[in-house]
Amino acid sequence: MSTESQLREKLRKIEALFVGAGTAGERLAAEAALERVRERLTELGRQDPSIEMQFSMPDQWSRHLFLALCRRYGMKPYRYYRQRRNTVMVRAPKRFLDQVLWPEFSELDQALQAYLHQVTLRVIRDEVFADASEAQEIPEALPPN
Repeated sequence: MSTESQLREKLRKIEALFVGAGTAGERLAAEAALERVRERLTELGRQDPSIEMQFSMPDQWSRHLFLALCRRYGMKPYRYYRQRRNTVMVRAPKRFLDQVLWPEFSELDQALQAYLHQVTLRVIRDEVFADASEAQEIPEALPPN
């Protein structure tokens, strides 16, 4: 199994934990599970009014992932004029953001970052130079030449 297919499988498993699908057979019911999450969001919206929340993403990959998750759950992420591209605004019930969206994003983002790190190091080692380790730390500044 390739590294990419391993990542895809890991992402499916993480998603299954948050959507409620526990076995491979339940993947066929993933749309129904997603609909349950959307219904939960609607119900939380009735009990807990929506708030506007600002998120800052450290990189474009995290931002793309976060935007996709928001849209999957029927939210419409946005940013205000002159806000930086790494800023994402969302309106949703606070409990949904705290209990569903952010934990799921955090797990998926961690897996995605690990995968991107592995791929980057592999490409550097294969195509640039075999030693892709960090710079050596020295105790003092070197004297000028």
